[in-house]
This record gives sequence, C-alpha cells and structure tokens, in this order.
Amino acid sequence: MKCPAMTTSFQIDSNPPRVRAHTPGGVVDLPALWLRERSQDSSHLDARTRQRLFDPHQLPDDLRLVSAQAIDSRHVQLGFSDQYAGTFDLEAIAGDLAPADHLPERIAWSGALDLARVRLDWTGLGTSAALRAAAECFLVHGFIVLDNVPTQSESILEVASAFGHVRETNFGRYFEVYSRPDSNDLAYRPVHLGPHTDNPYREPVPGIQLLHCLTNGTTGGLSTLVDSLSVIEQLRREDPEGIRLLAETPVQFRFIDQDTELAEHRTIIQHDAMQRITGVHYSPRLDYLPLMPETQMRRFQRARRRLGELFVDSRYEIRFRLDDGQLMMFDNARILHGRTSFDPGEGYRHLQGCYIDIDGPRSLYRRIGGG
Repeated sequence: MKCPAMTTSFQIDSNPPRVRAHTPGGVVDLPALWLRERSQDSSHLDARTRQRLFDPHQLPDDLRLVSAQAIDSRHVQLGFSDQYAGTFDLEAIAGDLAPADHLPERIAWSGALDLARVRLDWTGLGTSAALRAAAECFLVHGFIVLDNVPTQSESILEVASAFGHVRETNFGRYFEVYSRPDSNDLAYRPVHLGPHTDNPYREPVPGIQLLHCLTNGTTGGLSTLVDSLSVIEQLRREDPEGIRLLAETPVQFRFIDQDTELAEHRTIIQHDAMQRITGVHYSPRLDYLPLMPETQMRRFQRARRRLGELFVDSRYEIRFRLDDGQLMMFDNARILHGRTSFDPGEGYRHLQGCYIDIDGPRSLYRRIGGG
C-alpha cells in the first residue's frame, strides 16, 4: 500500500508478520522495536503535546512482531510480543524513515548573488504568511536584509522577537556598534574586520546575529558577507583531506576583558547530526592552534590558510552599504560577516546588534505550514 502524498510504500505481511518499507533509498524491514516505540494510541501518546505516556527505554530488546493486518490504505493493526496491540498511521511512520528536518533546501551562493532576492520590507511582515516567507528566505540563503525598520533605539528587539527569542550575553540583550577607542572588542573600533563568525568562544554559540543600522554618515564601513557553504565546497574540490582535518581538529577560541573570560574548543568546520556541513566557527582574531605533531600541524595550517584565502576572495563575497533603517539577519555559522574600515571623523555610524537562536526561524517555518 502507498500512503497519500508519500514517496514511500508499505508492504504488510501477515504470515510471518512483517512491515516492509519501499523508500527512494531502498527496501527496509522495519524492526519491531522501532515500530513499537511509535505507538500512537491515546494510552501511549498525548494528543496535545505529542509526548509519550510510556517509557520506550524499558521495552525488551528482543521484542517481536506477532501480528500485522492492513486496515486500509493508510492504517495497519500491529501486535507485539509484550502483549501490546494498536493501530498505526503509516503516513506518520513514513515521516520518521529518513532523518528529514522538514526545512527548505539551502541554496549556496557566491559574490554574484542579487541582493534583491533577500531584501524584504519589515512593514510588510505583519501577517503569518509573510513572516513565514521571510523565515523561508532566511533558511534558504542564510541571511535576509530588512528595509524600513524604525531607527529608534531597541527596534532591533522587536524584529528579533518576531523570529525567535533574544539571547542575552555579557554584551547585554543588545549591543551598540559605534567607534569608541577603549572598547573591549575590535568591532567597536573603526578598523577593517575580516570575515568571521561571532562568539565561537561561547557554549552554545549564538545561532543568529541581527545588525540594525540606526544611522550611517560615513562612506566606509561597508558590510561584507560570505556563504561558507560555497567556500567549503570549493575547498573540498581542492583539498578533501584538508576538509577532514578542519572538521575533526578542535581549536581553542578565547575572549578576555576585565569582566569576562570565555574559552571553548571546537572544530572550524561544523556538521549537524546528519553529517551535513552547517558552516564554520571562524575568527582569526580569537583562535589558537592546538599542539600536534609538526607534520600534521603544517597540513592543518595549509588547509586553514587556504580556507581564509577563499573567505576573502571577491568571487564569494558580497559587499554593500547598510543604510539607516536597514537590518541584516544572518546565520552565525553559515554566513561570515565583516566590515570595511571607516573614518569616524567623516560622520557618525551607529548600529545595534543582538542574537537569537537558530531554532527560532526553523520553528516559525514549520509552525506556519512548513511541514
């Protein structure tokens, strides 16, 4: 039988009892333990929360399927050796057969990206459908630029709250980005900032950064963005062994000021649980090579150096001016950001920034009809 709107079909055998799934990736017999854990009746699964009312960790490891009978094209009655029997919705089971996250497919981009594809009007995001479309654009490209955000202080918090929950750090709920000589971070100086990700020394690392321009009276201070997915793919073509080293060798990231000392070890290239590359933790201002045999260190350094060269390659970088009332929101692992230098004597440049977690837009996308 094939469930509606599914690419997976199911074969139900009664003697001996068996549930076999025919998936795009091949044919698999579904183990009794795997099926039993997905018991769906009201005595086993709370209808509102979708949380279990039993503990599957206590099921016997030698659990067997003792009966299987198709009811209709979507439902099957299954019995197990622990005396449980219940009706199972095959469409719900199909959703668990692949480790899908039900998110839109990412599109890696280069320096040729047309910014119009990711520019949205904040005043037009007042409906659930528009907000979900913005979340989808963000998840696909790794960033969006919003126009017409009010330039009053703390407006950034309203935008952040529309997509997730503000993450407070030692910099506060939000932070001020303008030139001040005695600041505790180079971001608060008028100097050039190369491509980097924020806070790699923190656990957990903030998933998303927002930067909102209140005023920009300088000709410098252009914002730069790079999609690490494109850069890593290029490095993979050149040096697959280097990719492996960057993904397996933890380095230390450290931040120190008079009130705070934060340090964490993590790899430069990051993977998720499904072994997909999600981005990088990258900041040449903050990282320290681990002690390793010299030959291995040279090999690691060669890969790290080439990664850095690609991050500043104009083929991969987009560069634009963030004007008054514009806000950019970007994935802090996938998208590296930077800034050209500027002359504070030329005019006042004032941005506000804050962080939210990456699960905010993901939840928004799924909740409003995402999947």
